[in-house]
Amino acid sequence: MSSVPSIVTRKRLAFCIAALALAAVVAGSRYAGVGSAKAAVKAPDSAVPVQMQVASQQDLPVWLDSVGNVQALNTVNVRVRVDGELQKIFFEEGQVVEKGSLLAQVDPRVYQAQVAQAQALVAKDRAQFADLKVNLDRASKLAAAKAGPTQDVDTFRAQLAAQQAAIEADQAAQDNARLQLGFTQVTAPLTGRTGQRLLDVGSIAHGAEATGLVTITQMNPISVAFAVSQDELPDIFANNARQPLQVVAMSRDGSRKLATGTLSFIDSQVIAATGQIQLKAQFDNSANQLWPGELVSARLLVQTRSNVTVVPAGAVQLGRNGNFVYVVGNDQTVQPRRVDAATVVVDGQQWIRSGIQPGETVVVQGQSRIAPGVKVKAVQATSAPVASSEVKG
Repeated sequence: MSSVPSIVTRKRLAFCIAALALAAVVAGSRYAGVGSAKAAVKAPDSAVPVQMQVASQQDLPVWLDSVGNVQALNTVNVRVRVDGELQKIFFEEGQVVEKGSLLAQVDPRVYQAQVAQAQALVAKDRAQFADLKVNLDRASKLAAAKAGPTQDVDTFRAQLAAQQAAIEADQAAQDNARLQLGFTQVTAPLTGRTGQRLLDVGSIAHGAEATGLVTITQMNPISVAFAVSQDELPDIFANNARQPLQVVAMSRDGSRKLATGTLSFIDSQVIAATGQIQLKAQFDNSANQLWPGELVSARLLVQTRSNVTVVPAGAVQLGRNGNFVYVVGNDQTVQPRRVDAATVVVDGQQWIRSGIQPGETVVVQGQSRIAPGVKVKAVQATSAPVASSEVKG
């Protein structure tokens, strides 16, 4: 009877072992099914998404950027040149006046009287001159006929010369009187825009006063003054000798083009404190796009490099050994390559002197996610790159 529990126990143990084995088989089959399902799902792409662009060959303009100040070529403080009451004003503040146009009138009556007086003196002198000439002719005939003294001839000749001098002096006084009368008509010395009126009708003007009637500023043409580094002088002189260099005036933030002109002035000396040279450019300002005193961004086109290799500026990275770019190979893997990148950026494109050839593909954005040998794939830019203004170092 003692052997029965032992047999039962062995049967129970065998049953447990069989149950455990069956459970393990079921679990394994389930795990294998999950694995098969996962295998059926497409494996994720291991390529890193980046933005790429092909290096191109093009003409690249080399610009110098500077802050410029708009300056009028001529600014005149129009003053009244004679004393008297200001009777009339013929312009409005801010009006564009033509050269020679009438601006104001001073009471001319005093100066008209002076002209009349000078004319009378000249007429008197000429009458006396005619009388002396008759006397000289008579004395000369008498002296020639031995009927009169030769001393009278000499006396009349001297008096005639003195009278001629008196006529010339009085004629000069008459011309001066006419000139003073002309000054009662105040005219514009140049074509330009008037400023604020400084004298009113009825006020007494004095020629000796420093305060003028109005300031006239020439608006067209107009100039922009700016400064560049003395290191740029050799290129500026060399290229300007062939033809005047182009200068573009932009708005102060560089967002709008205002006018295009040409380089007109290079200062005779470098500013020692800053190492810069002062330049001026002249612009047609018929549309009044430039205003005296305005601050603008001046861009000087020094030269245009022909058929140079360019890449987007974002492709050029700075490493321990200098500038480099990630070049995309035929197998879509990237490798860094050192390049000689000039410090010239025009509309987001950077000049590469050497290191890559036109037609090679470079990574423009996303360099922080890649490393040498990593496979990449191209994606579209989420937004258009902002065009940076050119800089020349």
